[in-house]
Amino acid sequence: MKQLLKLLFLPAEDRALLLGAMWWVGAVRFGLWLVPFGTLQRALERMARSSAKLPVADQDSINRVTWALKAASRIVPSATCLTQALAAQVMLGRRAQPIDLRIGVAKTAEGRLEAHAWVESEGRIVIGEQKDLTRFTLLLKERS
Repeated sequence: MKQLLKLLFLPAEDRALLLGAMWWVGAVRFGLWLVPFGTLQRALERMARSSAKLPVADQDSINRVTWALKAASRIVPSATCLTQALAAQVMLGRRAQPIDLRIGVAKTAEGRLEAHAWVESEGRIVIGEQKDLTRFTLLLKERS
């Protein structure tokens, strides 16, 4: 209930952005459960390119999209770093913002395999920041 009240008191532009982020995070999460990763990723890339383009992103709009994605990810169940990165790919792609999707793996100190996904734009991490990304071996390095 508290989150709903916060949503209602947001400025209309922020509320629309947050609802859009919730849609994309939810749709990506659902898609990851239903279809193979490659199929989903290609579909999301097409959606980002073929959608009606929004105004070109500046640093402020990138920050706002990041805020919306992080907030939506706290609401949508199981919104992992991969979910957030793929949703960012679409939301920023619709704003003609060039991004780099990264997916990497690393071994933990205990020897377990750990995976992480993040998005970079103009050399800056937009979503999925961690203290030491250099320890990850890249499996996917894709420019959109």
